[in-house]
Amino acid sequence: MTETMFPDSAPAVVQSAPSRFDSYDTADLWRKDVDHYIHPFTDFAVWGDEGALVMAESEGAYVYDSDGKRYLDAQGGLWCVNAGYGRAEIADAMAEQARKLAYYSPFTNTTSVPGASLAHKLASLAPGDLNHVFFGLSGSDANDTAVRIIHFYFNRLGQPGKKTVITRVNGYHGSSYLAMSLTGVAYDHIGFDIIGEPLITRVEGPDVYRRSDGMTPEEYTDHLVDEFRAKVEELGAENVAAFFAEPIMGAGGVLVPPPGYLPRMREACREFGILYVSDEVVTAFGRLGHFFASDDVFGIQPDIISTAKGLTSGYAPLSASLLSDEIYDVISVPQAPGAEFAHGYTYSGHPVSCAAALANIEIFEREDLCGHVRRVGPYFEERLRTLSDLPIVGDIRGKCFMMCVENVADKATKEMFPPEVEIGRRISDACDARGLLVRPIGRLNVLSPPLVLTIDQIDWLVDTLRAGIEEVMAGLEREGLWSTG
Repeated sequence: MTETMFPDSAPAVVQSAPSRFDSYDTADLWRKDVDHYIHPFTDFAVWGDEGALVMAESEGAYVYDSDGKRYLDAQGGLWCVNAGYGRAEIADAMAEQARKLAYYSPFTNTTSVPGASLAHKLASLAPGDLNHVFFGLSGSDANDTAVRIIHFYFNRLGQPGKKTVITRVNGYHGSSYLAMSLTGVAYDHIGFDIIGEPLITRVEGPDVYRRSDGMTPEEYTDHLVDEFRAKVEELGAENVAAFFAEPIMGAGGVLVPPPGYLPRMREACREFGILYVSDEVVTAFGRLGHFFASDDVFGIQPDIISTAKGLTSGYAPLSASLLSDEIYDVISVPQAPGAEFAHGYTYSGHPVSCAAALANIEIFEREDLCGHVRRVGPYFEERLRTLSDLPIVGDIRGKCFMMCVENVADKATKEMFPPEVEIGRRISDACDARGLLVRPIGRLNVLSPPLVLTIDQIDWLVDTLRAGIEEVMAGLEREGLWSTG
């Protein structure tokens, strides 16, 4: 946010801000934040100087900072504000539920009206026989829950040796201790401990753009599936419990699988007796044009789906682990007298969060937001691909409202910029100054806007992103860090 931030003060005041923003003391908020609030994924190298942009209000696809500057949020919060900002129906449902029953313990055979209703609704929306729901608060704990239940499941089957979980390089599954261990983004592990083998091991993740030269996408699929099979045979199928995969890999680079890859991986898991977990924390609830993408988009029926984010459109913390009938029938068999299924959280199935999710789903169905994404998403893809003529844009990939621009120093060789150039952040900063929020992840810029985005907003977004990239290219040439020649 370098254009609007000063080293020893708050963001510059926007003189044209609407009067309602006068009530916000940006300098005071900025200082309190820098002094006391530890943010997720903070770059401490610049934190003390730049601090944070203070967000204050929102509507539709837009957010406003505390000085009143408006931004088109092409990040959708963090892949999550799917129904858009300012939905009074969701806020009203939460307030009404808080007045009726803000909380009651979900432990020991107690439920709530919205908790029971939402579990039923999710079972009706999920593919196949995923008829049982465990609620948590985040995508991280949904994946933690999946691992714990999978181990319990195989213990109950008398197969206690099946413990190893296979994930993929560049897969992202969360930031709790276990979920970050499942995550295969090496950069996120720097300085932290993670759980490794034998509990968690990895295979290559699909990156069609950077596959070996001369390899067709179909041959690349063969390569990935063969590697997975070889890994299982090396470990012994009797030791492998599960395979975790995002339908489209999110924070690892918006990596779209090559043709036939996911169905073939699903079939290999079935053949080896390995449970298939589809991490739909990002891809569910409309981002790819369906409530769930596993079956409707990619033709696979998982054993477990993890979801969060768009489940409430970010209005309240909530996650769900959806289990098949087969898994539930095993884990629900009574154990020793007095023994319980000892897994859960104080706020599992929180009534206010479940009320938010029900109101969110009602908006999706009433406004056909999934249909809107299927209709408008291809246009978004098409318009973004017009940026391919820019010299540093190496790849534009994704589907519908889950897209990514990969920036490179040399398009012919796909050579990357040195990390210290921070190419993704430079572009993000240039777009911020123009009122557009895009997410920088290393050399990438990720776009995951609210699903209410219109054609006109898409056109403005792409034109503004182009201007930001062009500004950055000019700056790199002035600094001698890159040249078209």
